[in-house]
This record gives sequence, C-alpha cells and structure tokens, in this order.
Amino acid sequence: MGEHVFDQWGYMAGRDEDRVFDLNAAFGDPGVRAVIATRGGKGAYRIVDDLDIDALRRDPKPLVGFSDITHLHLALWARCGLASLHGPFVNWSDEWSGPASAEALRRALMTTDPVIIHRDTSQASAAVTVEGTATGVLVGGNLDAIRTEAGAGLPSLEGAILFLEHQRGTGLGEVDRALTQLTRTGALEGLCGVALGQFLGFDQDADDPTLGGWGIADVLRDRLTRLGVPVLGGLPAGHGLHPPTIPLGTQATIDTAEGTLTVQPAVA
Repeated sequence: MGEHVFDQWGYMAGRDEDRVFDLNAAFGDPGVRAVIATRGGKGAYRIVDDLDIDALRRDPKPLVGFSDITHLHLALWARCGLASLHGPFVNWSDEWSGPASAEALRRALMTTDPVIIHRDTSQASAAVTVEGTATGVLVGGNLDAIRTEAGAGLPSLEGAILFLEHQRGTGLGEVDRALTQLTRTGALEGLCGVALGQFLGFDQDADDPTLGGWGIADVLRDRLTRLGVPVLGGLPAGHGLHPPTIPLGTQATIDTAEGTLTVQPAVA
C-alpha cells in the first residue's frame, strides 16, 4: 500500500504531492507488477503532469481503476502508450464487486486471454446502435474525465474505438454538453467506433415534463449517430455493481450484430 493511502485533504485522498509520490513510488518499484486504485480518484486530474513516465517506460505495469482514474489512463496512453485496465477498486465490498469481478480482474492481470463483454439489453445505452463492426485501439472511460482532458492532454482518437460511461450529475444536459464539446474541439474526428457502457441515474429524468420525453438514450443517439461510425450500446461496464475489467490501449473490435466488445489483453 502507498504511504499516504489513508490520507484525506478536503474531498481528496491526500495532498497532490503525496498522492503522486505514492503513485510514482509504485511505478518505480520493480517489485510492484500492477497498481490498483483504492477509490475513484477525485483530483486525479491535478497530478497527471507529474507522473513518472520514464519509470513506466523502463518497467511498464498496468494501472487499474475507473471513474476519475480515467484521467490517469488517458495520460499514460497519450504519453507512453501504456495499456491499462478499466476495473474495480480494491476497497469495494462483495456487494459492489463480488467474486465474478475479482476473477475478471485476476484474468485480466494474469492471463493473456482476450476480454469479451456482451451487450446487456437492460442497460439504458443498449437502445443506441449504429450497425457495423469496427476494430481499433480502445480508449476512454468516464465521459466527464474525457471531456475535461479535451485540449489538455486527451490523446488522439484517430482510428480508435471510444469507450464511454457516465453517472448522472446534473441531468441530460451534462452529457449533451460533454459530447458537443468533444465534437466541437475535433476530438472525435477519425474515430472508427464507439462502445457505450453504463449511464446510471438518468431514469429519474423519465417524468420530467421539461425534457420533451427525451431520456439518456435519445441524447446519446442524437450526438453519436451523426459521427458515421458503428456504435455498440449496452455494455455492463461503468459505475454499476459487479464491474468487469476491460483493457484500455489495446486492439479491440465491436460487433453490433453479435453485441460484443472483444479486447486484446493489456499484459503480455
């Protein structure tokens, strides 16, 4: 465990310099073969410029986490091409992650098997589909983190499959704004496909008369179908229970007919 793992500074898990010290210590320790976040990483965007990229080039190792950890995933891919893992936190109880999630994480870290995620029709994003297949490097994670990195370190998405997930904050408008900003900045130019995970909490908007009957699927469909690339929705990955582990920064294929995302391993 990191020296400052139990620290707290306001709403963050310690001061910036202490959090990046622990992270870089793990990156530079040859006895550490993977780094797993304990929680979602509020303030992760504050330390991305101080990551020890040279240590990771000398001794690559995967970083595991999601939510605000997306800032770190994006930085590591952009700056040294390091594959990482969109996966569960180590401090979650069995109620949240459970044996299946633990086994998925173990396999992603300790085998070279591809990861296959199947569409779950109960997910809100399952209603969003643009038929086709696409193959490219899988990049992404939390939508808000990706939006925040636009113009500040977001890697090129040319030829990539963009994975998106999100948890509701202020409503449908936040998703619309994020996707529109990514479009206006040109960040989505050259994408070869989109894989949609969980968009949680938006069911509360169903009875809002000011939304004109729109739900989260309508916003996603309106913003993404115009990209002209295959879109696979309904992947059970994000802020929900029992998350799978998905490699990021490796070759992946989406197949809307099969309803699958197949991702090559992040470890050799």
